[in-house]
Amino acid sequence: MQIQTLLHYSSSTPFHPLNPKVSIFTKSPCRVYSHRILQLRHPPLLSSTSRSLRSRHRLLTCCISPDQELVHDVVGEVASEVVSVVQSSEEEREAVSGKGAGLESQSLWEQMKEIAIFTGPAAGLWLCTPLMSLIDTAVIGQGSSVELAALGPGTVMCDNLSYLFMFLAIATSNMVATSLAKEDKEEVQYQLSVLLFIGLTCGVMMFLFTKFFGSYVLAAFAGSNNSHVVPIANTYVQVRGLAWPAILIGWVAQSASLGMKDSLGPLKALLAATAVNVIGDIVLCSFLGYGIAGAAWATMASQIVAAYMMMDSLKKKGYNPYSISVPSIDDLVKIFGLAGPVFVMMMSKVVFYSLLVYFTTSMSTLTLAAHQVAIQAFLMGTVWGEPLCQTAQSFMPELLFGMNQNFSRARMLLKSLMITGTILGVSLGVLGTCVLLFFPNIFTPDLEVIRTMHKVLIPYFLGLSITPCILSLEGTLLAGRDQRYLGLTMSGCCTVGTLGLMFVTSRGYGLLGIWFTIVGFQWARFFLALQRLLSPSGMLFSEQQLSLYEVKELKAA
Repeated sequence: MQIQTLLHYSSSTPFHPLNPKVSIFTKSPCRVYSHRILQLRHPPLLSSTSRSLRSRHRLLTCCISPDQELVHDVVGEVASEVVSVVQSSEEEREAVSGKGAGLESQSLWEQMKEIAIFTGPAAGLWLCTPLMSLIDTAVIGQGSSVELAALGPGTVMCDNLSYLFMFLAIATSNMVATSLAKEDKEEVQYQLSVLLFIGLTCGVMMFLFTKFFGSYVLAAFAGSNNSHVVPIANTYVQVRGLAWPAILIGWVAQSASLGMKDSLGPLKALLAATAVNVIGDIVLCSFLGYGIAGAAWATMASQIVAAYMMMDSLKKKGYNPYSISVPSIDDLVKIFGLAGPVFVMMMSKVVFYSLLVYFTTSMSTLTLAAHQVAIQAFLMGTVWGEPLCQTAQSFMPELLFGMNQNFSRARMLLKSLMITGTILGVSLGVLGTCVLLFFPNIFTPDLEVIRTMHKVLIPYFLGLSITPCILSLEGTLLAGRDQRYLGLTMSGCCTVGTLGLMFVTSRGYGLLGIWFTIVGFQWARFFLALQRLLSPSGMLFSEQQLSLYEVKELKAA
């Protein structure tokens, strides 16, 4: 029987990669055959490839005798053509990704160098707040151990509660990076205006909360054994509370800069704020004798300066940081839908670190002072790992979801982050331990406080050295939109950690038991995040586009 073959190229013929078929029509007594060539495993990842396929063969029909060998030959040719198109699309995408020569397309060593260049200045975002408290601790510790102890609950109110609003920073960075990928500056401006309004609103609310309820919260933390430090701590809190609106607005502006992959702005803000705080502490505390109140005024002024400089940095990029817009219901749903699990995660972390101070207040005033020095030095060290978290959030999304999607390079980027985190963590652990061991007089001349502080040096090193790796893993999970898992695991770690704190304090293990609980909290976060990312079904082990398709065995319809 004569064979006729028709190849149809019409662009009007609908083609859907979910169901590409070859239909064979024959005259009687021939049968009709329908053959599925390709099966899509991950439909959302097909966008660029399907566009290439639409320009190729739409439908193949032929009149044929019931010769099964020819049917298989025809179908095999079409399958080869489709696989060729997929390979061509992949090569084109590799060429595009290579043009940028960005962090995602570099070798392991080059990535590590670029990470260091980006994370160094970016540390300013995270260093500002704990650095201010650490400077206050060093200055106040030289004058009074009672005021040094009062800084414990005072910094909980001023620093730890600010991390409740970390969802603003993460939402800003994510939304700005996504809009810039679309090259939509108007959308970036609108999102900034909305997020700045939310930051200002939350800042005013926190100012009012501090004004009217600060003393009650401090009394609950200090406990009956240290009630005498509450008025002193409240003085510190009330002054620093004036800066709440500037703090949260500054966080939005700083996160926007990092979302634009600009880390020099935070560095400049850090240097200026540090200079203001150091000069203010020296003048107000050492020369004028204002004590803890003078330290609070210096810190408050430095935070306002940092916020102004970050907003000015955005202005130089062509955006108006002084424009605010009231968000719509849809805006709020989008922002809090993205940031809700992050809020749970940060809330759990804040609760745990706040409970550390709460359980320590049941001990002596000198023990509380020793814990204040150690925990401030610890928090100062941990923030050096936060830029690694930001690096993952800035560069991972393109590799996981963007046009330059490449899971092997995403794994390489995570490897670079982990190597950098290990080096940084061990360095921070050694440096921080040496400072507390050999130079404790920087913080306090009280020998009893120093002896108590030296008892926790081993758990201090173990908890601090793993932190940069933890933040690298958690940043990758955030970039992969796995916030729900992070929220669940962090809340679980907080619950178990709280039970651990209750156990060690009830059994009289003292400050050493509290610090080993911190070690358990940190390493539990590390192993949970690592297990999630190394899982064969995890986000970093999705298959390449060539494996999205497979030739199936032909069956007669």
